[in-house]
Amino acid sequence: MKVSVLGSGSFGTAIANVLGDKGYNVFLYARRKELVDPINEIHENVEYLKGFKLSENIFGTTDLEYSLKDTELIVLAIPTQQLSKFVRDNLNLFPDNVPIVCVAKGIEENTLRLVSEILEEELPGRYHKNLCYLSGPSFAKEIVQRFPTLVSIASRNEEVAKKVQNYFYTSYFRTYWHDDVIGVEIGGALKNVIAIACGVSDGLNLGHNTRAALITRGLVEIQRLGVKKGANPITFLGLTGLGDLVLTCTGELSRNRTVGYQLGQGKVLSDIIKDLHQVAEGVYTAKSAFELSKKFQIEMPITESVYKMLYENIPPKEIVKYLMQRELKKEF
Repeated sequence: MKVSVLGSGSFGTAIANVLGDKGYNVFLYARRKELVDPINEIHENVEYLKGFKLSENIFGTTDLEYSLKDTELIVLAIPTQQLSKFVRDNLNLFPDNVPIVCVAKGIEENTLRLVSEILEEELPGRYHKNLCYLSGPSFAKEIVQRFPTLVSIASRNEEVAKKVQNYFYTSYFRTYWHDDVIGVEIGGALKNVIAIACGVSDGLNLGHNTRAALITRGLVEIQRLGVKKGANPITFLGLTGLGDLVLTCTGELSRNRTVGYQLGQGKVLSDIIKDLHQVAEGVYTAKSAFELSKKFQIEMPITESVYKMLYENIPPKEIVKYLMQRELKKEF
């Protein structure tokens, strides 16, 4: 079976490795030859997963057309903010009747579209029945170390969801199928914003109480927006909601938590992003989620606070005062 993984960042590479372990022939697409050559020569992504040996069933390529020719499964691992342009530019290369699994998480700036909304608007209708979305608590470095990991595969098409579920399942990578595409996506996108808040808290040395409060009240905000968008509230208690939120808010491998942590320690955002060398999607999502909260008139004070720290340069200590001095109210 031939598989195409489009996007060779850390997560795309980790997913390629899962599929390589299944014995599939995985063609991992990257734009840069200097990234592809080591994948083929020493089986390593030297930029994003340095030091981790990859399956010998992975073949790096800079030729997108070659990667997609005769493929039986497509994994889209393109960052959310680049996804619509990538799909528009390469639409003529996408085969029909092949499952397309997107692993991107986030909300597009300006348009405020979820990943599913991007794909359903940019791809012709004949592709829609094959769209799936993979999400859940899953750090790339732990996936390539084959640590037990659980994720959800969401699709509006149950038959395709179950097929993809089996494609990805391994002894260390357990998959569930899900029919709540919007809920899965909202959880995956907004947990990055809450993770920035938790990172700020840790950077300020505010302790475990504060972090637990941010996770709990952050989940309430995620659920509020999700329900407004049509999601099932139960979804947010699962892997793609609470599970992914806890991981991203507490794990030291979290890029979004790292952004927040360094903000809490007084570093400037532009310097943090430059040193990170990878996308921290929560930085973009904070702005989009804040704008959605205004559009739908939803109270999301943690999201608003992250937005103000990132885009209005409000000092973290002032944000703490703002959150603690808000009007008292019933919890639910």
